[in-house]
Amino acid sequence: MQLPSTKPTLHYLDIGSLGRGEVIRLFLKDAGVEFNDVRYPYDDTWPAASAVLKEKGLSVTGRVPVLEYEGKILTQHLAILRYLARELGEYDGNTSLEKYFLDAVADVYNDWRIQWVNNLGNVTDKFRNEVVPDYYNVLGRFYAQQEGPYLLGERITYTDFVVYQSIDNDSQIGTLPVGSPSYFILRALVTYLWETLRLRYPSRSSSSKQRLKLGPESRHTLKAAGVKNYDL
Repeated sequence: MQLPSTKPTLHYLDIGSLGRGEVIRLFLKDAGVEFNDVRYPYDDTWPAASAVLKEKGLSVTGRVPVLEYEGKILTQHLAILRYLARELGEYDGNTSLEKYFLDAVADVYNDWRIQWVNNLGNVTDKFRNEVVPDYYNVLGRFYAQQEGPYLLGERITYTDFVVYQSIDNDSQIGTLPVGSPSYFILRALVTYLWETLRLRYPSRSSSSKQRLKLGPESRHTLKAAGVKNYDL
């Protein structure tokens, strides 16, 4: 594995283990890459901080995560993970077909994520009873294709991290279907990343839910300040 010559810097919101930045943290930690972790409060100060990121040329859109890596500015969390996997020579497929498979499952995750963000603070019956069960049923079919706990068998990949992130984030808003057969298939993945990696890297804070207040009243306040859920 070819580690970076300089310490990367990750820019993301200070929202505990929620969101797109956390999966990059988990990936870097598992790869043994030390990095600077810059976190921005997700409150009415965020629009101003976002504007500064634009002014400094760190983010064209003003959104995060942003990763400064070997003199390059990387954005979009899935693209960042794919880039890191290919730079490090690990966490990716060995063949074009394996790479396609991982990218395809990552796209399924991204479809789920859009729905998850839209349901923060106000989970709909459709999301809980239709979207989430269907998502995990699809994942279960993908993971059932291999005997190992991961998408490619015994070898963990960048896509396993994003799948874990969805499991973790659904658990935090109470929508994880823990009794479903598809979730049973995913338990080995959860065991590794939740019980092992989290013990090495306890990034989740007991105050994370207090920092991220997304009830109806606070959602209105954040919206008035220019804060949008898609920043997560």
